[in-house]
Amino acid sequence: MRLGLISDIHGNRLALEAVLADIDRRGVEVIYSLGDLVGYGPDPNGVIDLVRARGIPSLMGNYDDGVGFERGDCGCFYRTAEAKRIGAASYAFTVAEVTTDRKAFLRSLPPEMHLDIGGVRIHLVHGSPRRINEYLLRDRDERTFRRLAEAEGDDVLAFGHTHESWDRVIESVLFVNVGSVGRPKDGDPRAMYSVLSIAASLRVEHIRVAYDGEATVRAIEEVGLPGELGNQVRLGR
Repeated sequence: MRLGLISDIHGNRLALEAVLADIDRRGVEVIYSLGDLVGYGPDPNGVIDLVRARGIPSLMGNYDDGVGFERGDCGCFYRTAEAKRIGAASYAFTVAEVTTDRKAFLRSLPPEMHLDIGGVRIHLVHGSPRRINEYLLRDRDERTFRRLAEAEGDDVLAFGHTHESWDRVIESVLFVNVGSVGRPKDGDPRAMYSVLSIAASLRVEHIRVAYDGEATVRAIEEVGLPGELGNQVRLGR
């Protein structure tokens, strides 16, 4: 069994279409979304519709929560005043763009899932088991991961939110950050997702997929989102 794990699509339907086509080409059996369907990108409704049409089980990300419940922000962390300004513009666009019925769908998404596939127990979350918007960056203090591993009842903990992919085993728990489909932040603008293969042993592949990023950049400009968001898509930052 192979699981396609996607996350942080962030309103970038073109990136999602490319990733789903790649998943289909590889014959991956099951797909799960770890949340943040919306935010930053130009087509949040299109992303929601495609995920629903494909019947992809999805978690609620912090941006989905902020838009679905119209909380006034996305629960995001911004390091600078300029980043906060851009983030506020993104939230204002997204909360106005997403329709009432699609907000209801976002509100219906669960915060986590537990799977049992072939005796392998898999815990899916958006940020971490502790908080929907916790950043489990690869360089976090090792003690953080050890505490999470000690509290984890499953064999695999898969998550997103940081927009960077990585995996490693800590205290017998396989940690998998599946990266970001629509807004990578590792300097590579290609869409990213991960495949978890379950057989005699567990194997993780982090996969990059080229797509027409410039079309997404143009769409960002056309809907009136800040140009800096388009540049971040272009540069993978």
